[in-house]
Amino acid sequence: MLWVKAFHIVAVVTWFAALFYLPRLFVYHAMAEDQISRERFKIMQRKLYRGIMTPSMIAVLVLGGWLISYSPAAYMQSHWMHAKLTLVLLLVGYHHYCGYLMRQFRDDKNTKSHVFYRVFNEIPVFMLVGIVILVVVKPF
Repeated sequence: MLWVKAFHIVAVVTWFAALFYLPRLFVYHAMAEDQISRERFKIMQRKLYRGIMTPSMIAVLVLGGWLISYSPAAYMQSHWMHAKLTLVLLLVGYHHYCGYLMRQFRDDKNTKSHVFYRVFNEIPVFMLVGIVILVVVKPF
């Protein structure tokens, strides 16, 4: 179980690193004024999303499910776990919305400003704080 938990934590850290970085690339991409820079950002975004972000998310979900399988009744009776899983579900939605935004940039159809992406970039911070508090403190 400890090995599964360790790899789950590694996957969480990796996923969050990508969740923090991809929207930051969107900020810079939205501000880019030359075609060479825009094309470079498209490549960086695609590689981050497909090569790091999505595999990390899958690992988080698989390993998290594996951890729950050790004691499903106990975990599923815990209100903190329900709240945590809700936040994880919202993060999965955020992840897929990032994929949608990446495709908008890829197709040169972005309509949002760098200011939107600066605010959008902060959303996973609040999710991370909530998840860590729920897992460590177990407030309810």
